[in-house]
Amino acid sequence: MNDLFIRTVLFDWDKVDDSYLRNIEALKGIERLDFHKPITFFVGENGSGKSTLLEAVAIACGFNPEGGTKNYAFSTHDTHSELCDAIRITRGYRKEKWGYFLRAESFYNVAMQEEEYADARHPSAKYHERSHGESFLALAQNYLRANGMYFFDEPEAALSPQRQLTLLMEIYRLLEDLKETGK
Repeated sequence: MNDLFIRTVLFDWDKVDDSYLRNIEALKGIERLDFHKPITFFVGENGSGKSTLLEAVAIACGFNPEGGTKNYAFSTHDTHSELCDAIRITRGYRKEKWGYFLRAESFYNVAMQEEEYADARHPSAKYHERSHGESFLALAQNYLRANGMYFFDEPEAALSPQRQLTLLMEIYRLLEDLKETGK
């Protein structure tokens, strides 16, 4: 039995029109992606399809295309590809309790929405009152916890080398928490 939130991503290329997606070398001919560990990094050159794939999987899992939690429902500029409609997610037996889709390119808009969504029970973290990098790191530190599903697209873009290491330590801490709790 698979206790990962996402076990497999299945691709149905018949649902993709004649678009740039068919020309992304790393995705050409791929029929499925199987996951075996609780943390996965997509690494490659600019334009290799990492963000396109991550975005599609996040949207297929119920996250807003521009980012945020699953409760974020806004659109400032609809730019996501149709790949999210051409994939099917096979899930493990566990269901995540929370999650976050962090996108470097639309973080400003998400931070604006976060302020609008704030109320007495859910106060704003006031990300706009910090530097871009401090906001990214604070967001990760506020949201990374066990039983969550996270999609981080280029989080290093806003972080200094030292803060990149801090983010990796936060991810490592989360992994250690998972090992300790067995979840």
